[in-house]
Amino acid sequence: MRHPEMPQGIFKPKPTAIETKQDATTRAARQIIDGEAAVREQKTERLRLARLAVEAMNTNTPPVQKRPVRRKRV
Repeated sequence: MRHPEMPQGIFKPKPTAIETKQDATTRAARQIIDGEAAVREQKTERLRLARLAVEAMNTNTPPVQKRPVRRKRV
């Protein structure tokens, strides 16, 4: 005779102290990484908007073309 499946979450195993510390470390690391990513995205958006504003102001001036560098033959 087969026993019925137990629903998940009824009997959760109690985590050990090491697992609890690892969970806390993981949460702290992810919080730091997420915070840094948010700051980086804000900076990227701010710089992108500034670049677009400068490009919008300089639409009438043609882009400067660089002269090709010629190497001296020996």
